[in-house]
Amino acid sequence: MKQLQKGFTLIELMIVVAIIGILAAIAIPSYSDYTARSQVTEAVGLSSGFKTGFAEFYADNGVWPNHLTQIGSTTAGKYVSFLTIQTGRDTAGVVIIQATMKNVGVNPNIKGQTYALASSDGNLWECGNSTDLGLGQDAQTSLDSKYLPGACK
Repeated sequence: MKQLQKGFTLIELMIVVAIIGILAAIAIPSYSDYTARSQVTEAVGLSSGFKTGFAEFYADNGVWPNHLTQIGSTTAGKYVSFLTIQTGRDTAGVVIIQATMKNVGVNPNIKGQTYALASSDGNLWECGNSTDLGLGQDAQTSLDSKYLPGACK
């Protein structure tokens, strides 16, 4: 009497494990980049929240504010350590909002990195590195371009 085969052979199991290993090798780095981009989104959102306030302050006073508290908004978040502003150091009339990512609790690829947003009139805002913006050495986005929003690349 013949016995029927029950279960999987060792070769079949090894093939399944190999396929799972290959998929994991592709998925884990992609997921890491995805989480870093989502954490950078907080810096973009916090920085962008000041755009209208800066434009109004500049339109009313003809100068940029000295502190973010003059405009009022959140200056830190779950992944953003703090926001700072710099005005007209290298280029007169330019304001730079810079968000610095936290060192703990964020993706290791963006830990302590910065995101910069700059404007010369409060209406047109640019993000990226100082070389891209033409605004001097103060406007620095140290994040890798793959973590930045599409408009900054």
